[in-house]
Amino acid sequence: MSATALIAGTGALPRLLAGVISGDWVLCEMEGFPSSVPGIEPVRFRVERLVPFLDGLVDRGIGRVIFAGAMRRPRLDPELFDARTATLVPRLLQAMQSGDDATLREVIAIFEDWDLEVVGADQIDPDLVPGPGVLTGNPTNADAADADRAAAIVAALGSVDIGQGAVVAQGLCLAVEALPGTDAMLEFAALHQGLRPNPDGARGVVFKAPKPGQDRRIDLPSIGPETVKRAAAAGLAGIAWEAGGVLLLDRAATLAEAEARGLFLWAR
Repeated sequence: MSATALIAGTGALPRLLAGVISGDWVLCEMEGFPSSVPGIEPVRFRVERLVPFLDGLVDRGIGRVIFAGAMRRPRLDPELFDARTATLVPRLLQAMQSGDDATLREVIAIFEDWDLEVVGADQIDPDLVPGPGVLTGNPTNADAADADRAAAIVAALGSVDIGQGAVVAQGLCLAVEALPGTDAMLEFAALHQGLRPNPDGARGVVFKAPKPGQDRRIDLPSIGPETVKRAAAAGLAGIAWEAGGVLLLDRAATLAEAEARGLFLWAR
């Protein structure tokens, strides 16, 4: 069996996967984006030196790659490109102009050019992706209607490769996810709680889902204890998501947080 490379960004997911990867594996980090995986010296790389990094993975006997955790687009230094990596720049720049999903698809394609199999986090730990059902709490009919509305908004956002989340209360969209991410979306919703037309009506729902047609091996949306805390701070009734399409991180802690704050968790 070939070895695995865990290309880790920030957040809880790399640490969770590090505990369940079978066989030989190495930790890799893009410079400037340290992971949360403790006690392991990573192989660090820069995009400007991507080809030597890929060659190094192959030389190490790596055959499988997992991308996990958050990474922002790095600032590239033209002077650091080696000649072979420079030939990939037109591919990457063209993809980056189309959005995050197009960029990540091109990244996957480049890794596959080196015969590296890219696998999703859910293939390593299927329990990270819950199937349909209410995990805790009791969404009302009004919550279900808000979740339906939010799902339609997320599908529209995803079709133009913008975001994977939306906050809806009483049928009105309070916030959508864009480049700053889920935390920023929920902070915005928290600042604008007064926009609900009926203060005593439905409190609202945050909904998350992959983009339509997204390659689900990379950049699946995620939910964790911090999401619950921020949803509660925004005055929302709960969190809903597309069943089978969202990573539930630290499941026990996330459920405990939701129960303590009176929020529902619903895989739709």
